[in-house]
Amino acid sequence: MATNGIVKDLDFSSFRNVIDGKLTDTKSTRRAINPATNEQLWPCPVSTPQDVDAAIQAARTAFKSWSKTPLEHRKAQLMALSAAFTALKSEFGELLTKEQGKATFFAEQEVDFGAYWLAGTCALEMPFEVVDDTPDKLVKTRYTPLGVAVGIVPWNFPIMLLCGKIAPAVMTGNCIIVKPSPFTPYCGIKLVELAQKFFPPGVIQVLSGDDSLGPWLTAHAGIDKISFTGSTATGKRVMESASKTLTRVTLELGGNDPAIICSDIDIATVAPQIAAMAFMNSGQICIAIKRIYVHKDIYIPFRDAFVECVKAFKVGNGFEKDVFLGPVQNKLQYDRVKTFLDDVNSSGQKIATGGQVIDTDTSGLFIQPTVIDNPSDDSKIVVEEPFGPVVPLLQWSEEDEVLARANDTDMGLGASVWSKDIDRALRIGESLEVGSVWINEHLGIKPTATFGGQKQSGIGREWGLDGLRGYCNTQTVFLNHRRS
Repeated sequence: MATNGIVKDLDFSSFRNVIDGKLTDTKSTRRAINPATNEQLWPCPVSTPQDVDAAIQAARTAFKSWSKTPLEHRKAQLMALSAAFTALKSEFGELLTKEQGKATFFAEQEVDFGAYWLAGTCALEMPFEVVDDTPDKLVKTRYTPLGVAVGIVPWNFPIMLLCGKIAPAVMTGNCIIVKPSPFTPYCGIKLVELAQKFFPPGVIQVLSGDDSLGPWLTAHAGIDKISFTGSTATGKRVMESASKTLTRVTLELGGNDPAIICSDIDIATVAPQIAAMAFMNSGQICIAIKRIYVHKDIYIPFRDAFVECVKAFKVGNGFEKDVFLGPVQNKLQYDRVKTFLDDVNSSGQKIATGGQVIDTDTSGLFIQPTVIDNPSDDSKIVVEEPFGPVVPLLQWSEEDEVLARANDTDMGLGASVWSKDIDRALRIGESLEVGSVWINEHLGIKPTATFGGQKQSGIGREWGLDGLRGYCNTQTVFLNHRRS
């Protein structure tokens, strides 16, 4: 345990809700599962409607004073939380590997990202716009906090995405209630407990529970904003629930992100990067590369180099040395990924490598990283997002053709273009119907850059100035300098 006096008393074997600054027990508990071993982890709360009411009341009370604190004070407290969180990197990293399954290196990297989001958001200033400024009149738009936000966090990046909701919410003067995924509740609970050292009671709270908790929160009239990250199907239910009270929503949903590989790239350099960004976190990243379009002139050598990279990835328990792919995080998702493998086999598609689940003595949820060789555009693996370690390679020949195919989806989260010809890459990239485009990279995000999706990949924006605005009301002030 870290020796820092502020955080030395954090107990990583006990998990309770945090309501109004206090650790609170619930009558019922549940246990999440380590996906690498199938072992039950610690008891964690199952919240009730009474817990929801208590947390919302505490938040509404805290908002009255927190919303009036100076911006610099809010930033200072976020910076302090970031530093304390970093001091516990090894503890949180170990906990994350146990509950999420990712390798220790990537788990500790996620802690770094979370700390970066807490501190990095503070580089932003509150939006303020002068619309008109003349001797006769001043017109300005100011942004004021909404009130009480709910942050619904998914299981693939339960630390980073949590920090990406906490930081803009509290920096803009709101209070936030965090709901971690039932599959990965532990890090979120413990991080909010740590936050009590730096924030007044009721400003940052956490409620853990089962599948009933989300609907209770999203339908509650005491909530002013919902920030949800998860599947498109669940996002639609969140929006439907919030519509009953006209609660504002930000939805960061699924993606089916294409990478377009031009014929002039250096295969030895690019193939390993594409492989890593397709299979990182076992493909369980909303902006991971999901469809890889390779120019026909280099398709075969690129495919062969790509497959060799994928074959070299070590799959296993995240605590083992040199593991790159851990398990699929939960049984529900594991079974879903297997439906893609079943479809590949039943339709006779060509498998370049992988294609099997991995049997272990521990019943861990492991699947071989799998590459499908040039399937048809209407195949399940191309049309749908597997959110797992199964990726198709596809051929293309003309720009207009590959753009039409890449854009032929209901999703529009991210995409990348790879070429030595930057003008060409930009021309292709800016024609893609997505919220984020990367040129000669992928997965690049930062707390000061706006992030979000087009089409059914989301509504609203996270991070950057647009992310701050999403936690605010606007008030336009018209000041007439001429006296009546």
